Amino acid sequence: MNETLKRTISGAVYIALLLTSILFSTESFIILFGAFLIITIYEFSNIVNLNKVFSIVFGTIVYTLITLISHYNKQTSKFLNESFNSNISLETNIKQLDLVLLAITLVVSVKCIIFLFYDSVQKISTSSKYLYLLGYITLPFLFIVKISFGTHDYNPKIIIGLFVLIWTNDTFAYLVGKSMGKHKLFERVSPKKTIEGFLGGVVFAALAGFLISKFYIQPKAEFSNMSILIWTTIALIVSIFGTIGDLIESKFKRIAGVKDSGSIMPGHGGILDRLDSVIFVAPIIFLFYQILYYVS
Repeated sequence: MNETLKRTISGAVYIALLLTSILFSTESFIILFGAFLIITIYEFSNIVNLNKVFSIVFGTIVYTLITLISHYNKQTSKFLNESFNSNISLETNIKQLDLVLLAITLVVSVKCIIFLFYDSVQKISTSSKYLYLLGYITLPFLFIVKISFGTHDYNPKIIIGLFVLIWTNDTFAYLVGKSMGKHKLFERVSPKKTIEGFLGGVVFAALAGFLISKFYIQPKAEFSNMSILIWTTIALIVSIFGTIGDLIESKFKRIAGVKDSGSIMPGHGGILDRLDSVIFVAPIIFLFYQILYYVS
């Protein structure tokens, strides 16, 4: 089987699995991304030489516990009380919890950006590795879940729209870069990325954001202009921070001396290779939504 066919088949399976889980139910979406998190932690632990068992157990507990507290606190409290004849209440101030988690994630994101631009950094301390495990890998998966709930209930259109923007940006950054790219974007980390490709990704992602707001989200007429502004802004965030996320993962791999984070997807690499953009973008999108809700 040639490389192009392998890439096509594994990519189609990945997209089908992703869309099916998102559209089927809230729980299938949360479970799939929990599975993706476990695989991603395994791949990241390989890259930075962390204890895999401890890292996976830690990440799984954090993801499960915060998901249950944030979205299923009444059901979980009822289950625990009936099972252990207790009087446990998991109700908490979700907004405050979200702000604490967001603050931690954004601090680690800044650390990741510093790590990217400091070319002298060629070794990662153990404490930094675990900090990256928490704020660069685990918490962003929680924010992927959280932004899918929008203002109130689970809304699959939000997360599908986000992935469409990421795929559009990646695809057209590659196509424009391959056909027109002359100026390197960040050669010492990713030699193939070009400024022309980056700008091409921005333009087509913005166009995709406009089309999503007009034909997929389909807001009421009085909110149409706001929806266009929101989704084109999200497209810009995706283009800029998605590219940074991709470069950060490339920096980790360059230090480790590996081409891909894993081999679970033939022709594509690992799950971290597929999700490096979205895990860096998700906390920024969540912050954007919080600012939007506060202002409005």
